[in-house]
Amino acid sequence: MKLSVVIPVYNEATTVGEVIDRVAEVPIEKEIIVVDDGSTDRSLELVRTRGEKIRFVHEGRVNQGKGTAVRIGLTYVTGDVAIIQDADLELDPAEYERLLDPILTGETDVVFGSRFLQHSRRVRLKTRLQNRAIVLLTNLLYGSRLTDVTTAYRLFRTDVIRGIRLESRRFEIESEITAKLLRLGIRIVEVPVTYRPRTSAEGKKIRWTDGVSAVRALLRWRLAPLSSLAVRSEPALARADGPGAPRSAS
Repeated sequence: MKLSVVIPVYNEATTVGEVIDRVAEVPIEKEIIVVDDGSTDRSLELVRTRGEKIRFVHEGRVNQGKGTAVRIGLTYVTGDVAIIQDADLELDPAEYERLLDPILTGETDVVFGSRFLQHSRRVRLKTRLQNRAIVLLTNLLYGSRLTDVTTAYRLFRTDVIRGIRLESRRFEIESEITAKLLRLGIRIVEVPVTYRPRTSAEGKKIRWTDGVSAVRALLRWRLAPLSSLAVRSEPALARADGPGAPRSAS
């Protein structure tokens, strides 16, 4: 089974090179797809130096948001399973094999890596409380039993994620994916992952306003007609709507 690793990148020059190296070292069949979301630092330059490890690089001319980068990246996927890998070092690619196991055994088609299934002193109380609030709302709205809704690690069988119409442009893509999977009755299995959070000074981009956007997305997709969540007859994830020039990594 081939794994497609989609890496959205925006101004991650301090970590993106090491992330790509770590992903490349994972001993499984895979492809790496990088979507640079209009970085203004050296991120794209560093990505290009890893060209032999990357199947495809999409070079965006302007920043459009993580949601747009994820949607673009998914259009280039050729593997059986896809995973979203952030370009920071908060999560460890060495855990891919453990995350893949529930899919390989046929237990589920979707796996979330949960940061809260195992205790970690690294996670600040504020982060825990924010997560619990969003998780509580999600579980109340959708009848689920999740422990981590805004996790960065999400694995899907490719046909499953391509069966969902995704629209979000920014960080609310995480809530949209969760909400639509649950509305469509697709089972999500959580697997514990190691989490090493970074600070704003270290480049963390999530803000309190993104939490508000996440709540709005959860409410929106709970009330949306079920028919609006499904893919069109053509590929659901249309290629880059806005500015951006896809170029081969080679």
